[in-house]
Amino acid sequence: MTTFAPDSLALNRKLPLWYQVSQSLRASILGRRPEEPLRLPTEDRLAEHYGVSVLTMRQALKELEAEGLISRHRRRGTFIEPHAKRGAPVRLLGSVDAIVAQQSGERTTLLGHGPEPLPADLAEHFPGRTDAMAYRRLRCDEESGEPTNWAHNFLRPDIADRLDPADLVRWPMTKVLRDALGVRISRITDTVEARLAAPETARLLEVPLLSPILYYTGVTYDADGAVVDVARIHYRGDRFSFTVTLEAH
Repeated sequence: MTTFAPDSLALNRKLPLWYQVSQSLRASILGRRPEEPLRLPTEDRLAEHYGVSVLTMRQALKELEAEGLISRHRRRGTFIEPHAKRGAPVRLLGSVDAIVAQQSGERTTLLGHGPEPLPADLAEHFPGRTDAMAYRRLRCDEESGEPTNWAHNFLRPDIADRLDPADLVRWPMTKVLRDALGVRISRITDTVEARLAAPETARLLEVPLLSPILYYTGVTYDADGAVVDVARIHYRGDRFSFTVTLEAH
C-alpha cells in the first residue's frame, strides 16, 4: 500500500529530537494534498527517514496522536486523520519547523501582492529602501470557512523576484522561503501583543470593530544576518492563544 511521504528535516541537536520530528511531521501532514495517501510509513521507516531512534519516533507520534492529527491501529498501521480539528493553540517553541507547523493547516487566500511603501517602523529592517514587495493573505478554518487570521508580509525584493505567489496558497511563507527558494534561515524573532481590531482587520476577520486581537510580528533573518521577511499577522482573539516554552539545560 502506498504511504504518505513526509518532508525531510535537518535536526538541531540543541532541541529535543522528538519535538523537532513531531513538528516537522505535523507540518507535512497539515500541508498534505487531498490526493496524497493517509497511511504513514512504519515507525522503523519514519525513524530512518528522520535519522532518529524508534523510541524518539514513537514519542513524536504519540504527541501527534494526542493532538488528534493521526490515529494508530494495531496490525493496520498509523493513519492521518483527514477531518482532525486544526485550530490548535499557536506555540512558539524555538525551531523553524515549529513555526512552519503552526502556520500550516488552514485554507489560504492570496488577497493581493505588489510593491508597497515601507511603514516607518520597518525601515530599520530594510536599510536604504523605501519600499518592499508585500503579500496579503487570509487564512480560514478548513471545515467552517471562518476566518482565523490574516497576514501582511514584506519581503526583500531580490527574494520576492524568485517567489511564485501560487506557493503561498499551499504553504506558509516560512516554508516557501526555506524549501521552495532555498533561503538559509538563521533565526526568526517573534513579538506578540494585544491590539484592537482596526477597520480592515475587523472586516477581514469578521469581528466587531475594536474587538481584541493578537498581533504577531515575525522578523526572519538569513544566514548572513540580513532580514528576508517581516510578517505581521492578525489573529482573532477568540481563536488563538500563544504559548512559549523555555527549557533549562
